[in-house]
Parts: sequence; structure tokens; C-alpha cells
Amino acid sequence: MHGYGPAMRTQAIRLYTDGMNLRRIARHLRVHHRTVGLWIQAHAEALPDAPVPNQVETAELDELYTFLETKKTESTS
Repeated sequence: MHGYGPAMRTQAIRLYTDGMNLRRIARHLRVHHRTVGLWIQAHAEALPDAPVPNQVETAELDELYTFLETKKTESTS
């Protein structure tokens, strides 16, 4: 690892997970946006696989249901 230190990479990952886009992170840290993208990609590849259940018994769609019910209520009123 040469060039940029681990603290800068960690900061870029933290900003990305907080919702900042790659180009804005790059401007903030004064690096190329592709460099930030490579850091994010390397970090994501190093993460363990998400656990997958054998069977799904219940799926929650509350936000979508609430949104649709609100729209339905507004349009019929």
C-alpha cells in the first residue's frame, strides 16, 4: 500500500457509508474519484458474505405499504 495512508481510506469509506457520493468524497479528500471507488470496492470485497436464511417466513414491506396507502387515501379523498 503506497500513496495514501489507511486513515484516508477509512475516512473515504466512512463518508461513503454516510451517503456521500464518490466525486464529492474525492473533492473533499483531494484525490481522484476513481481512487475512492477502488478503495470502496476493495473494502466491500473484503467484507464477509451476508448470511442467507434457508427459508424466509416473513417479509416486511411496511414502508411500501404505508406509502401506497397514503397515496391511495389522498387520491380517493
